[in-house]
Amino acid sequence: MLGVNGGFGMTTLQERPATKPRDRYYIGNRDMTLSDTNLHYDLRVKDMPDEERPREKLLAQGPQGLSLAELLSILWGVGSRSEDVLVMAKRTLREYGEKTISHELNPHQLAKAADIPLGKACQVVVSFELGRRFFDKRAGKPVQVRTLQQAQSYLRDMGSYRKEQLRGLYLDSRYQVIHDEVISIGSLTASIIHPREIFRPAIERGAVAVIIAHNHPSGELDPTMADLQATEQIVAAGEVLGIPLLDHLIVTATGCISIIDHE
Repeated sequence: MLGVNGGFGMTTLQERPATKPRDRYYIGNRDMTLSDTNLHYDLRVKDMPDEERPREKLLAQGPQGLSLAELLSILWGVGSRSEDVLVMAKRTLREYGEKTISHELNPHQLAKAADIPLGKACQVVVSFELGRRFFDKRAGKPVQVRTLQQAQSYLRDMGSYRKEQLRGLYLDSRYQVIHDEVISIGSLTASIIHPREIFRPAIERGAVAVIIAHNHPSGELDPTMADLQATEQIVAAGEVLGIPLLDHLIVTATGCISIIDHE
């Protein structure tokens, strides 16, 4: 079996003796199944009092008084035959993640992962791109992720998601996040994750290292055998590509652990 450095006959993640957790990440020169059984119900726009409907709230209170889901529902205007527009907006933000959706540049990826029409995915991508071009001239420093604590702080929002999500952070040589991508969202049917899906964005964007994370809506922090096996495969693939996997995190509402550092 491949070890954590991609060689044959080396110690696997399961067999490796307990070690002291790393203080920092360092960049040098099996399939995972995500599933969800939680159900959620949201009130439809037509069932709301007039004054609580997003468009009426916008006119009465201005955009500052609306939630992100309400703003998104106004952008979309209508939902689909099977889903009310506000229900769709809340579900999309809840499952995809508010921070992650703002970084998404690929409408096809968003439409497929969030299960929304392609036209609506295009509207989301365009709206955030407009925001970046007009207002996203940051005076502050780019986000840097060099420690487990920094990764945990950046990914903390995943702990509240109702569906399992596999997410990738793609770093440059200064440990700055140059891309944040939802690789897969679990559903009632199994969603299989392969190393190629994880490293494709790294190659496309010139990243030199990757951190991945997935959440456990159940709140269970201990990695499963599938988590360990998947991590071994991804570490080995990264060694072959020269793009190391710095960490694989499990995030819940109460905490975060590193699978690679797990005893």
